[in-house]
Amino acid sequence: MSLERAKEYLKQYGKDSDVMEFNTSSATVELAAEAVGCEPARIAKTLSFAVDGRVALVVCAGDARVANPKFKERFHTKAKMLAADEAEQRIGHAVGGVCPFGVSDECDVYLDESLKRFDVVYPACGSSNSAIALSPAELEAVLPGSEWVDVCKLPE
Repeated sequence: MSLERAKEYLKQYGKDSDVMEFNTSSATVELAAEAVGCEPARIAKTLSFAVDGRVALVVCAGDARVANPKFKERFHTKAKMLAADEAEQRIGHAVGGVCPFGVSDECDVYLDESLKRFDVVYPACGSSNSAIALSPAELEAVLPGSEWVDVCKLPE
């Protein structure tokens, strides 16, 4: 199960017991914000893209949108999200619970600058009813090999 996979991954950083599980769905930014009790922008959503035969996971603020020109400049390809069935197969987590924890080896994790304006953000943990509270620095620390990028735009 995807939730257990994420928890097992977070265990090596002593964070597995920090995973929150909800009785309601947290599968969308709005539902996750309601479940956590925060503004939607603090939900760290993980978007999945096909890039050079691999999967690029971009973790960004809940109110951010991928900016196609920035994405193309950084990844040298058009932003093409994975289909839902392909996402689960290639990442190891189903849509609604996609997160950067415990993912398959073909995934590269990128943290978008949109997260840095918050002291705490809430990524999912592999299921459609889970999350964890982490500072952007803690998120980076539990994702060695991840890279900060600027590929999103915020609402005006």
